[in-house]
Amino acid sequence: MNHHAPLVCVMGVSAAGKSTVGIALADALGVPFADADSLHSAANRTKMNAGTALTDDDRWPWLDAVGARFGASEGTGLVMACSALRRVYRDRIRAAGPGVVFVHLTGSRELLLSRAQTRTDHFMPASLLDSQVATLEDLESDEAGFEVTVDRAPDELVAEIVERLGSGQAR
Repeated sequence: MNHHAPLVCVMGVSAAGKSTVGIALADALGVPFADADSLHSAANRTKMNAGTALTDDDRWPWLDAVGARFGASEGTGLVMACSALRRVYRDRIRAAGPGVVFVHLTGSRELLLSRAQTRTDHFMPASLLDSQVATLEDLESDEAGFEVTVDRAPDELVAEIVERLGSGQAR
């Protein structure tokens, strides 16, 4: 069992590239990938499909499931794509998966909106981007993690993330 298997949450607003980068990062690290969206309840998916932002009450069971998945993956490692927009959400995830490092994918609103508008295979409509940006709380200095700007190709982002994870730049 690998006791140093990475637990990485690729976080950020919709259309930041969490799944694309997360899948490539998991491959580079040799660990499984999961998308936290798959852990949402049917009711949450229905609300988001309708363009309705989730409330914290909608999110708590989902965040508990995300944390539990990280907690169960301590021996194998895991990269998970999860918005984790607010500090309290990240704290909830860390409660069950204390070793999680958060990699915050950031980009300009214009870039993110352009990406969101061109997606056809996602239940999160572009109209919710502004509510996510308004909700987003940057990582604080006492949180394990770092920001990466998404204005480059995914392979370049993954190379930077792997390097920073390996050099202990996760605070």
